[in-house]
Amino acid sequence: MTTWKLRDIEAALRASWAADTCSPDDVERAPWTGGNPSRGHCDVTALVVHDLLGGDLVYGEVWLGGGRLGYHWWNRLPSGAEVDLTREQFRDGETVTGARTVERPAGRLPHRWDAYLRLRERVERRLGPLPAPPTA
Repeated sequence: MTTWKLRDIEAALRASWAADTCSPDDVERAPWTGGNPSRGHCDVTALVVHDLLGGDLVYGEVWLGGGRLGYHWWNRLPSGAEVDLTREQFRDGETVTGARTVERPAGRLPHRWDAYLRLRERVERRLGPLPAPPTA
């Protein structure tokens, strides 16, 4: 079993984010740019980190000016440490509230499966073989 350093995982993810892996909800608000590369990548990034390091998936609601914009995903590692590799996407005063731990869906994800696989493949090219995603 390969052991990865968090800094290597983060570098591989950062090099792999692109317009074709950004959430369509975020693209509707503004096109993806390299100036804020983590924007719209929290869900697929949290899943890839989960593939590599295990732990829990955590999500919360994103608010701005009294209105809910959507949801934000990050990881809680088996050690209890929280890792949020896309937190810096919030540059306009957004707040994330109501953190909840959720079970990862088994098998094919109901949303963003293709973007997740695309991101995984790019990360794998940089880090080497990754554990298989959960299928059952």
